[in-house]
Amino acid sequence: MARQRMTGAQRRAQLIDIGRAAFAERGFDGVSVEEIAIRAGVSKPVLYEHFGGKDGLYKAIVKEDTAELEVRILEAITVGRWRERIEGSIVALLTFVEENTDGFLILVHGQVPGEDRTFSTLLNKSIEQVSSFLGVAFKHRGLDPEIAPLYAQALVGTASSTALWWLDQRSPDKYTVAAHIANLAWNGLSGMEATPKIESNRSAAADGISGIFDIAHDNLTEKE
Repeated sequence: MARQRMTGAQRRAQLIDIGRAAFAERGFDGVSVEEIAIRAGVSKPVLYEHFGGKDGLYKAIVKEDTAELEVRILEAITVGRWRERIEGSIVALLTFVEENTDGFLILVHGQVPGEDRTFSTLLNKSIEQVSSFLGVAFKHRGLDPEIAPLYAQALVGTASSTALWWLDQRSPDKYTVAAHIANLAWNGLSGMEATPKIESNRSAAADGISGIFDIAHDNLTEKE
């Protein structure tokens, strides 16, 4: 029986899947058009027809995965109570890592040829959304909403850094990770000071702790 011919959309999707796996494994420079064509079982002109070359394929992968990640996070961050939004967005990020590990690796470590894009810039929309809902929450509690973008950057930074760590660890599970990050963020936000200041007596406190250790050491020496 003759093999069924792929439609244009099916072939494009196949090339994206194959390219994603190859780029995640060896990076943009380590993969050739010929290799992708061989993996897909097509001639090189087919790839050029769909994407114009390796650069076009890479950009299509980044565009597709960026859009998917943004949709997942933005959908999660706009539903539920404030803490549920934090938990949901973290679960959405970790689910993307779990289900599209190759895509996440490309977004984090890759670089779009001819464009200055990093993983942090890909999360800008999430930061904007977090800033928006934190601003409302701050205003409701009598806090300055103008400082919300700073806290949004900190929250998104914490989540993205944890996702990088979880990429290799995969333990504890994503729901436990989300619960702990939300616990840190939410309980920190719930007890937030309106005008926090650097503690001026931090060095004095450290000296006090040092003194306690010195006394303990002297006592032990006397007993010996």
